[in-house]
Amino acid sequence: MLTKFEEIFAELASRGAKKRMIAAWAVDGHTIAAASKAVDLGIVDATLVGDENMIKAECDKEGIDVNKFTVLHNPVELSAVTQAVTMVNQGMGDILMKGLCSTDKFMRAILNKETGLLPPKAVLSHVAVLENPNYHKLLLVSDMAVIPLPDLKQKTAILGYLVNTAHALGNAMPKVALIAATEQMLEGMPACVEAAILAKKVDRGQIRGCIADGPLALDVAVDKESVEIKKLVSPVAGDADCLLFPNIESANVFYKTNSKLAANVKQAGMVVGAKVPCVLSSRADSIDTKLNSIAIAAMSAK
Repeated sequence: MLTKFEEIFAELASRGAKKRMIAAWAVDGHTIAAASKAVDLGIVDATLVGDENMIKAECDKEGIDVNKFTVLHNPVELSAVTQAVTMVNQGMGDILMKGLCSTDKFMRAILNKETGLLPPKAVLSHVAVLENPNYHKLLLVSDMAVIPLPDLKQKTAILGYLVNTAHALGNAMPKVALIAATEQMLEGMPACVEAAILAKKVDRGQIRGCIADGPLALDVAVDKESVEIKKLVSPVAGDADCLLFPNIESANVFYKTNSKLAANVKQAGMVVGAKVPCVLSSRADSIDTKLNSIAIAAMSAK
């Protein structure tokens, strides 16, 4: 089981099989620098779709050899995003990456019924991976970016995506904590009820490939001392690999609290449920976060 991003990079390099990444409107320094590092590490072959003059200017500014990329000139942002998505849809790429374009434009292109990447009846979601020095292994988190208030069906899909991502990272039987405000089974709180239903479905083999328990409050999900103090008996509590949050607000706040108020946290994120993994990070995210996101997408790509 891989427990750090540096182990993920080492695993990808050892495989010697590069994935084909297409970056949409890749005209900013952070996207280009992350793609450059991924190419240098042997993770991907990268195609940058966007204004060629802007791409070359950023490469000159960052001291990057533009010739390590395939550059496809498209000077119109929305057209470049559509072109990148269409190329992936036509089998020309294994990973899609968002560049400087807005998340709205990126997602609309993915969801386009004619040229997009959404399989019939699929549910799009978002999985983040965190390496926090205060925790003993990687934490997978969902959904902090796509589904505002997932219903039980959508939570089932999100659970599947968390499990699949954990499997791709070498964890054959991940422990999933179904997060609520309390570990008590309170029937008046929908998050508690739905967490209990999901946990029971896992117990009965209706959802396979993981161990799950819920409802669990965040403290008992990740802190063994809290588990001992509360005398909680659980196969997941205190040692969770995955956190499934009840809504986008709680997941998003958790993710950003890690990024802004905790030191030395490493992060990554991708859209899942599409035909290929789609690297979706904020335009303000660091080069390292974008590089980490490329790495988890490469691990997950078929």
